[in-house]
Amino acid sequence: MAHALVKIVDFQQTGASTLRIVFDDGTSKVVDFRPLLKGPLFLPLMNPDYFSQVSIDPEVGTLVWPNGADFDPDTLYGA
Repeated sequence: MAHALVKIVDFQQTGASTLRIVFDDGTSKVVDFRPLLKGPLFLPLMNPDYFSQVSIDPEVGTLVWPNGADFDPDTLYGA
């Protein structure tokens, strides 16, 4: 199903590596990030304390971490 570009408007951490994500079209889903955490930029997110430092970049509507790691909302929408 095709969809317009989406933004993340809210989230709630539901586990050590899972978030319930709310998109601007009202869709909500729980995403387990463990399978996505590959490569040096994403390895710090394996640490639950670091993973919990996630925030929303208000300009682009994506999830970001202090080290610059981020995930495209379209990727998460389809996860």
